[in-house]
Amino acid sequence: MFLVAVTGGIATGKSTVTKIFRENGVPVIDADLIARQVVEIGQPAYREIVEIFGDDVLKENGEINRDALGKIVFNNRELRGKLNQITHPRIHRRIFMEVIQNLLSGKKYVVMDLPLLFETGILIDFIYKIITVTCNDDLQTQRLMKRSNLTEEEARKRIESQMPLELKCQKSHFVIENSGDYSATESATLNILSVLNASKHHWRVRAYLLLGCSILIASLVYLGKVFNLF
Repeated sequence: MFLVAVTGGIATGKSTVTKIFRENGVPVIDADLIARQVVEIGQPAYREIVEIFGDDVLKENGEINRDALGKIVFNNRELRGKLNQITHPRIHRRIFMEVIQNLLSGKKYVVMDLPLLFETGILIDFIYKIITVTCNDDLQTQRLMKRSNLTEEEARKRIESQMPLELKCQKSHFVIENSGDYSATESATLNILSVLNASKHHWRVRAYLLLGCSILIASLVYLGKVFNLF
């Protein structure tokens, strides 16, 4: 099994692309969904966030208000670091577990929705192919303003805080331009899907895993004989 990352800028339409993959039978791991799950009421991360940020980041029903929390940490590097320390390890553990589940179920590849793939750099060494979803600046700003109820200035600051889309595109294997209509985005995504489905890379990965397991077992048997462990 190999891993494919879908990334891009905020509000460029990554979820649209992953939805098309999912509708065509490809398993998708959504990092943003996992990020929401780890801060649900009753989760350890929820309690830690409330302890640090107080009730001001809660909705009336007690859930974390992600927009309010985002506004607090956006302009405060120290608090943003504390939030990342709470959430990132838990997010990465869940991603790892979902990858293992798909591997054990025999999936050929998995698509991972990773908005900050390049910014964090944590998972990039494990990714076989990278897809960046992009759109024009004005459309991205308008989408973000509408989605997160931000002013134009706030939206542009959020966008500028991320790696420029041009640079992300340069670092990617595929680029999907999502400024047009849905059919154009769907067509571009299905073309990439065809390339991925035709890939034989998953056999190479399985061969490496089999070789690694064989070496591990042989080493354990050898050590067992040397030290009379068996």
